[in-house]
Amino acid sequence: MKNSQDDKQRDLSVNKSDGTNKFLTTNQGIKINDDNNTLKAGERGPSLLEDFILREKITHFDHERIPERVVHARGSGAHGFFEVTNPIPELTKAGFLQEMGQTTPVFARFSTVAGSRGSTDLARDVRGFSVKFYTQEGIYDFVGNNIPVFFIQDASKFPDLVHAVKPEPHNEIPQAASAHDTFWDFISLMPESMHMIMWVMSDRAIPRSYRMMEGFGVHTFRFINEAGDSSFVKLHWKPKLGTHAVAWDEAQKISGKNPDFHRQDLWEAIEMGNFPEWELGVQVIPNEDENKYEFDLLDPTKIVPEELVPVTIVGRMVLNRNPDNFFTETEQIAFHPGHVVPGIDFSNDPLLQGRLFSYTDTQLTRLGSPNFHEIPINRSIAPTHNNQRDGHMRQEINKGRVSYHPNSLGGGCPYQAQISEGGFNSFPERIEAHKVRERSESFSDHFGQAKLFFNSQTPEEKSHIVKALRFELGKVETTAIRVRMLGLLSQVDTELAEKVAIGLGATVPSKLEFPVNKGVSPENEGGEQEPKTVEQSVSSSDALSMLKNPTNTPTIESRKVAILCSDGVSEAAVTNMKNALKKADAKGFVIAPHLGAVLTDSDGALKADFSFLTASSVLFDAVYVPHGLGLSVLAENDDALEYLNDAYKHCKVIGADGQASELLSETTFASKLTNDDAGIIVTSDVASEAFAQEFIDAMGLHRFWQREPNLYL
Repeated sequence: MKNSQDDKQRDLSVNKSDGTNKFLTTNQGIKINDDNNTLKAGERGPSLLEDFILREKITHFDHERIPERVVHARGSGAHGFFEVTNPIPELTKAGFLQEMGQTTPVFARFSTVAGSRGSTDLARDVRGFSVKFYTQEGIYDFVGNNIPVFFIQDASKFPDLVHAVKPEPHNEIPQAASAHDTFWDFISLMPESMHMIMWVMSDRAIPRSYRMMEGFGVHTFRFINEAGDSSFVKLHWKPKLGTHAVAWDEAQKISGKNPDFHRQDLWEAIEMGNFPEWELGVQVIPNEDENKYEFDLLDPTKIVPEELVPVTIVGRMVLNRNPDNFFTETEQIAFHPGHVVPGIDFSNDPLLQGRLFSYTDTQLTRLGSPNFHEIPINRSIAPTHNNQRDGHMRQEINKGRVSYHPNSLGGGCPYQAQISEGGFNSFPERIEAHKVRERSESFSDHFGQAKLFFNSQTPEEKSHIVKALRFELGKVETTAIRVRMLGLLSQVDTELAEKVAIGLGATVPSKLEFPVNKGVSPENEGGEQEPKTVEQSVSSSDALSMLKNPTNTPTIESRKVAILCSDGVSEAAVTNMKNALKKADAKGFVIAPHLGAVLTDSDGALKADFSFLTASSVLFDAVYVPHGLGLSVLAENDDALEYLNDAYKHCKVIGADGQASELLSETTFASKLTNDDAGIIVTSDVASEAFAQEFIDAMGLHRFWQREPNLYL
């Protein structure tokens, strides 16, 4: 049934508390006469135990912090809606995918994985991408990442992976970083991780914004239609703004200047009306094609190349409302890949199967109760009726004497739903097998798709992977770990391994060597196979490259431009650029030596949005220097020149008009400039509309990576 426009937002008004013009009370509703002083025996005497107001307030404060997530601890989220643009009833009976224009309220949370809640947004890391759909049939949780594959094939290795990447236990160092011995020791002994390593060492791991990254379901799921027919599916989120990244040096500097960069970016975009948007796409593999490909659909370290199975867009998600309270919504939201609705089911992916157990266990620990589903942000909009009772923080008040099934005293209620009445049923997959601790031979290709990913990158992107590996492995102190990793990299690409080795001052080993798996019989070493390479039917895929990705669009919507000004600046030039940026849904910010007013050449004044001290080039997408009488002040200001030097180093657009172009001669990159230098836009005109448009067009290309020394040219 098609929902109205008003239904796009989930109504949480009954759960909100607004103290405006209200008396201060205790949690039991008792009005408080004095909230500033404890009850004492005399004004200088001891405090009294009977002060129930103090005890309630302090007790609540003492318990305000819940355990943070072991992984995905640092995140940010927003409310919005999902709208069907291409109904697929022939594939699934899931109610929220049935009708054109049908809308479902959602809450999305994005996160880093390895760091704690207090770490930086810009760590080199996987990003979580999870969406809770409040459907009429119940909760459906999409629990994914911004990378479509994972490090491991079996859930039994997940605790080991996380232990390895977390700060080392003897000194709790480093925070939110994989560039240390324990992580690479683990990876160097797990060849199945090599495909994921290619993604994590690419620019996918340092996105420009949550709004500019893809999302993936990682695992293969099933769709089931009304007739009971099943298809395998891979799920994708494609961002409206395209997929974009920052430079690694830039990421490190942003971490120092504004560790909340991604959080703030998402919040401000929504507040300004630049609502983030993604398209939801599905890759559909008929049930009979399960074994059609050279890779196993159940292997979470593999993708289905879009050249083999195109992505079909079925809807769009728009995030249009920020949370009212971070803790009660973003922090307490509980996702679970096992929260599905009729028409969506699981595959036998061994990593997914482990997650189906782990997530419930995690929520019990974090939120302290099996009643975490009653927290407002987790509550289903579909009515809930069952015989579950009690537990910590139970909110529902159940009437009657019956709390079991079957029963006659309650008239048999609540009763089971037939499949035809919307009752959930699992796909009746036929399984005949022995109980074993083994891994399928079809999981043993650890390098084929790692090669595919690397071969799909542009030369600039390949250079970034080389530099990332040099940085990460350069932080590793144990030589044997570096050598093992070079051996694994040589199985992906010999030139890649050689170039990384040069940066490490090492030599690529002639063969792969792994320590003996002690305590395991030679006949069955934990179900392991000899790692191998299977030739892929697709040799290169544009969808795997951020620079060639078809989701890239030449828009500068919500981008930010630093406009460097000092007293005497051309007001016409600043105004013209600001207006042009606004027309393109971007925004210009005046950056000056000091806050307050910046005097202009027409005896006017501009408000300085930031001083050079309170903002930095790395927080903006481009830099513009307008003409003016005070350019000599900027030429002598090291902070102003740092804006230009960093912008050039990080391959951003730099613009200057009139005599402002002379300021570029004071920069460290002046000797590298040529008349046709990409992304450097200069003109002798002042307040030229053509210049402003050329500047904006260049910004639409995002970055000019060709400025960097390229290891693959």
